[in-house]
Amino acid sequence: MPAIFTRRIYDPPAAQDGYRVLVDRLWPRGMTKEKAAIDHWAKDLAPSTDLRRWFHAHPEGWDEFAARYRAELAGKEDALRRLRAAAGTRPLTLLYSVRDPARNHAVILGSVLETFTP
Repeated sequence: MPAIFTRRIYDPPAAQDGYRVLVDRLWPRGMTKEKAAIDHWAKDLAPSTDLRRWFHAHPEGWDEFAARYRAELAGKEDALRRLRAAAGTRPLTLLYSVRDPARNHAVILGSVLETFTP
């Protein structure tokens, strides 16, 4: 698998981004489709609405959120397989809208994709 990056959707696109995928369930506020410059919107790989709401209410529960999100992703092997196939040999950039670059679902999704065997 080529390199997997995570970037905030509000950052300008970079040449090394490769295949750009928005992995949020909701479209980012104030972002136009032109500015986003995405190749795909993988809503189905975003955390469920219930999990997202739980984490917003319990920001101190990062480890619990990560475990719950990984459990959700375990049931989405087809979507993970399609995403890796769509990226092909290009780098894959997972785009998210939250402000924290270390504690967001794209980081978890990236680590799952790095170890995922189709």
